[in-house]
Amino acid sequence: MARFRMTVDGKPVTVNAEPEMPLLYALRDDLGLNNPHFGCGLAQCGACTVLVDGEPIRSCITAVGDVAGREVTTIEGLGTVEKPHPLQKAFIELQAAQCGYCINGMVMSAKALLDHTPHPTSAEIRTALAGNLCRCGTHSRILRAIDKAAKEMAS
Repeated sequence: MARFRMTVDGKPVTVNAEPEMPLLYALRDDLGLNNPHFGCGLAQCGACTVLVDGEPIRSCITAVGDVAGREVTTIEGLGTVEKPHPLQKAFIELQAAQCGYCINGMVMSAKALLDHTPHPTSAEIRTALAGNLCRCGTHSRILRAIDKAAKEMAS
C-alpha cells in the first residue's frame, strides 16, 4: 500500500492504495464521489470518463499510481447545483439524459472537446463522443446539448 497525492476537482487529496488499483475505485470508494460510473470495466463504454490534466481518460483502466501528482476533474467538479457548468445546464435544459448512466462520460468527453475546440462541428462532436455509449438512444439530444453549450460558452 502506498500514498498517492493528486488534485481532484480542485482540492488536494491523498489516497492510500495499491499502485495498480483503478482510479475509478479511488474516486468512488475512497473519496466518496458519486460519479464517474462503473460501466464495462474495459474502457469501452465511457461511463467512467474523467479528465486528467484536461484530457479524457477511462478511470476504470487507469491505475491510481499513474495519476499521482496530477489534476483529476470529475463531473462533480464542473459546477454546482446553484451554478452549473454550461454543459450541465444544457444537458438539463434539453433533457439529454434518459436513464442518465452515460451522462458522466458524455459531459466529460464534451468538456475536453470544448476546451480544445470552442466551435466544434457536428462531426467533431460525434468523433469526441465515439467512445461513449448510450443505451437509451438520446444521442440526438446529447448532440444538441453540446452544441448549445458550445454556443453559450463562446458568447
